[in-house]
Amino acid sequence: MTRDQYTFDDPRTLYPVIRPEVQQQPEPGLQSRMTPVPDLGEDTYRGTGRLTGRRALITGADSGIGAAVAIAFAREGADVTLSYLPEEEEDARHVVSLIEAAGQKAVAVPGDLTSASFCRELVQRAVDGMGGLDAIVNVAGVQVWQESIDQITDEQFDRTFKTNVYAPFWIIKAALPHLQPGSTIVNTASLEAYTPAPDRLDYATTKGAINNFSKGLAQQLVGKGIRVNVVAPGPTWSVLQVTQGVDPETLPEFGSSESPMGRAAQPAEQAPAYVFLTSAESSFVAGETLNVNGGMVTP
Repeated sequence: MTRDQYTFDDPRTLYPVIRPEVQQQPEPGLQSRMTPVPDLGEDTYRGTGRLTGRRALITGADSGIGAAVAIAFAREGADVTLSYLPEEEEDARHVVSLIEAAGQKAVAVPGDLTSASFCRELVQRAVDGMGGLDAIVNVAGVQVWQESIDQITDEQFDRTFKTNVYAPFWIIKAALPHLQPGSTIVNTASLEAYTPAPDRLDYATTKGAINNFSKGLAQQLVGKGIRVNVVAPGPTWSVLQVTQGVDPETLPEFGSSESPMGRAAQPAEQAPAYVFLTSAESSFVAGETLNVNGGMVTP
């Protein structure tokens, strides 16, 4: 039997418990060079037309959760603009090919989200390339582990905030004139917004900020017919983990010791949450944080 995201199965064993070897890449890294390579749902995500005709801008769409979301959106009938760093072109080409194989338009826009001018250019290129814009999904993020606050440089703190918090602000602000009633915005927080790891202090702080920003913004925009929601993933196997995102020595136990599910998530398991919050199925959901963390209880 061919498995897809609708297959009835035990969630504990739906994906393997991974025990990655200790490995590191220079930032931003390439998913294609990871061991094992994360599962984006290439062979398992089955679309059912839930986003037919939608036009989505997805940041961090070259790998990990962002890539899984891009693939799922295309298979659900959406055109996709992909935002990623130029160094991530190899991974981005893989995702573009899958979007096009689904019969949808892929607009690839490499660039640096820490630049306000690029964020504005990104929105305009999305609008021009897809003929409009009605869905924004902010996934791109920076995470660098440091044992102590005195090891976090001003430059790291600034880059983490600009990528994780400023970029969604700039993108949403630029996109608002193009968003009609029925449009959606989905931002990405984290389990770290509720239970911050002490060695990811700046990252966790940004995720708390994203959660709060999104809930306030949801109240602003619901009167315009635009819904804002959040997905808060738990430990998920992605290139973030092998580019100084966590202590490399902890990789063999990544996710398995934290999650009640007994394993880390694969990006493919995060994508359906973004599909739900973008689709009309969630028409009465606004200002909500959907935690996808394998049973790690949050407020």
